[in-house]
Amino acid sequence: MNTQFRKGVLEICVLTLISKKDMYGYEIVQNISKIIEVNEGTIYPILRRLTKEGYFETYILESNEGPARKYYKITAEGIENLNRLKSEWNEFVHAVNKFLND
Repeated sequence: MNTQFRKGVLEICVLTLISKKDMYGYEIVQNISKIIEVNEGTIYPILRRLTKEGYFETYILESNEGPARKYYKITAEGIENLNRLKSEWNEFVHAVNKFLND
């Protein structure tokens, strides 16, 4: 997939995943990687920025499989942002499809 396309949609993918359930960083990378090729170096800066902007809260849980994990939980502001991004995305895709299909 084109790098510029991927950069533009990763934020909405991260928000969508975490809106479904709290997740830790590597788990997010694994889930997105099933559909879009990404690495940790791409996702972690997005997680830090979205947390700083108030869209996620974090908490630490002990793990039976290694060190404690930092989980991300979406906030009410994060849900609002996700809904806005989904609306903008749908409008954008609709507009681009008009060009492609004409």
